[in-house]
Amino acid sequence: MAELKEGDAAQLHQEDVDIKREDGGDAPSGGDQVAEQEVKNEAAADSDAKTSTTTTERHISIQTKLEGLELLVDLNGAGRKSCPLCPEEKFKACYSHKLRRHLQNLHWKVYVEFEGQRMCICHLPCRNLKPSLSGDQASGRHVAHYHCVVCSVTIARKTDMISHLKRHVNKGETEASYCGSSDVPFEEPAPSGQAYEIMKELGTNVQLLPNHTTPQKSDTYFNRKMKTNRQLVFCSLAVLAEERNPLECLDAFGATGIMGLQWAKHLRNAVKVTITDISDTCVKMIKENCQLNHIRVDGGSRGPRGPDGAGGEVEGVPIATVEVAKMDANVIMHLRPFDYIHLDPFGTAVNYLDAAFRNVRNLGIISVTSTDTGSLYSKSPNVTLRHYSCHIVRTEYYKELAARMVVATVARAAARCNKGIEVLLAVALEHFVLVVVRVLRGPTQADESAKKLRKLVHCQWCEERVFLKLGNMVDDTLPCNCHGSLPGKTAVQLGPLWAGPLFNTGFLRRMLSAAVQHSMDDIQPLVKTLICESECTTIKSLFHGPSALTNQVECGVVIKTLESREESGPADQSGKRKTGEESGNVVKKLKSDASLEHPPFYYSIHRHSIRGMNMPKLNKFLQYLTEAGFRVSRTHFDPTGVRTDATLVQFKSVLTKYSVPTYTTAAATQTSVSAEKTV
Repeated sequence: MAELKEGDAAQLHQEDVDIKREDGGDAPSGGDQVAEQEVKNEAAADSDAKTSTTTTERHISIQTKLEGLELLVDLNGAGRKSCPLCPEEKFKACYSHKLRRHLQNLHWKVYVEFEGQRMCICHLPCRNLKPSLSGDQASGRHVAHYHCVVCSVTIARKTDMISHLKRHVNKGETEASYCGSSDVPFEEPAPSGQAYEIMKELGTNVQLLPNHTTPQKSDTYFNRKMKTNRQLVFCSLAVLAEERNPLECLDAFGATGIMGLQWAKHLRNAVKVTITDISDTCVKMIKENCQLNHIRVDGGSRGPRGPDGAGGEVEGVPIATVEVAKMDANVIMHLRPFDYIHLDPFGTAVNYLDAAFRNVRNLGIISVTSTDTGSLYSKSPNVTLRHYSCHIVRTEYYKELAARMVVATVARAAARCNKGIEVLLAVALEHFVLVVVRVLRGPTQADESAKKLRKLVHCQWCEERVFLKLGNMVDDTLPCNCHGSLPGKTAVQLGPLWAGPLFNTGFLRRMLSAAVQHSMDDIQPLVKTLICESECTTIKSLFHGPSALTNQVECGVVIKTLESREESGPADQSGKRKTGEESGNVVKKLKSDASLEHPPFYYSIHRHSIRGMNMPKLNKFLQYLTEAGFRVSRTHFDPTGVRTDATLVQFKSVLTKYSVPTYTTAAATQTSVSAEKTV
């Protein structure tokens, strides 16, 4: 079709030249002969381009480089030349230097790009003539347009072409689907002509479909920006595997299966991995990825079959076994108990929390990843109220507010199943909020967790904040004086939110040890920041050294670490709950250490800077706060945030004390200049 259209375009161009000759009434002049020769040269150039692109059947306006567009015309030759993408009435024949500028400034710069191919603007009569106002099509004008690189359709508007290409991507139709290329990296043909792409992360290979970046339109969705999330979840599972094994762990939303495959490939026999997904395409993709990583599939078929009909054999013995099931996440969590459950749906995870807490084993771990940042970060407060039953506003500490809101929702879901939680980790970054909690069975633990859900009083003027105390009496607990010095109400109540700690220092230390052991260099700085934040200190010691690891007591459970594992007997390594006097002593110890918990929320040094004053450097300011007797640390929620137990008034007083007026530097410079002149 493209060849026919180009031939018709050349024929129409020749007819236009003949009509001009008839209108002139003169014999063909030298200029007309030159134009005629240019038409022949153009047709020859077009035929050369067609022979070079017969396999892909692309239009001449689709090029990868500017040189390809310039090769359509012999710009080195003498005489006037016509544009290969414009008719004669649109752009008259000209010399090479002018034609080169025309190709660069019009056709090459006005384009739509797709997978390295530029669909340049085309003015040839490839489309029907646009009718005039009188309805006469013959007297109308040609419409500039783009040729689709996938299906060769012509579209006039650039925005329409972009939307058209997005529909191709959502359907999995790309350039490779039409070029007949045999460059598929797998022996098994891809479904519906789709080309696979292999991605490697943490030593695990996964194959991806071309539409893996479109979450709502793709079954096998994969987000490269969630690598930090996957590594944090892996480290938390590795820590739990040190306490007891084998673990039954569930990746409830498999998609490509990358997370479950990393668990099985690196932790081997310490875990029994189950990957589920509701989509047939995802289940098939997960089984193929299992074969790609030499992992045996337990349950159902044994992976994809090769062209010879053999089932997924691999060389040697499989390194691990993974169970792949096509089942709804709520159903499988109701049917079977697990030690570790990871929930990572597209959007909010509130619809799966009740099923997750129903059958999770005692002292098990549930990790929840929420990606609905619009509702979590106060962009859609009506959605926040609907999903999380919380009222929030945009604040300087909105990321920690989102983390505490998710933890509060998790705590309420656990309390409905007579279970309590201990927060091990809460991370809020740009694209997600990750919460990792340990499950504690019993109504007593559920009541203790429910008592940590409180309302937050927030001043909308100075952004001071404080949690309300337990009880029904409401008092003015804000330490600021904004309500007295300003008219109207300045404070709002937010929440209910989680008022307890967001980190467990012992668990984070062992996560850092696991990150070092498995060579996860990307998240080690983040975990070190979390450790400093959990202790509210700026001291950076060697956290992953063997001398720094000691026994950690978490909710009445002695967790054996790398240092004490050899000394302890085999009966002490089960990680079971203590009973009797030992459990009571542990509870007393936890209560005595409550004062060492990190203070809630943080202050942004830029938000509270003084106008006309130069602030000190952040590290210097942390030192000044420490010298004033306050606990202080950096926070991963905000690079300019400071977590401290000082009130906002005390925070501002220290900031004001060590800030320098901006005119001081200029005055000092002028003084030195005047002194030099005097000398």
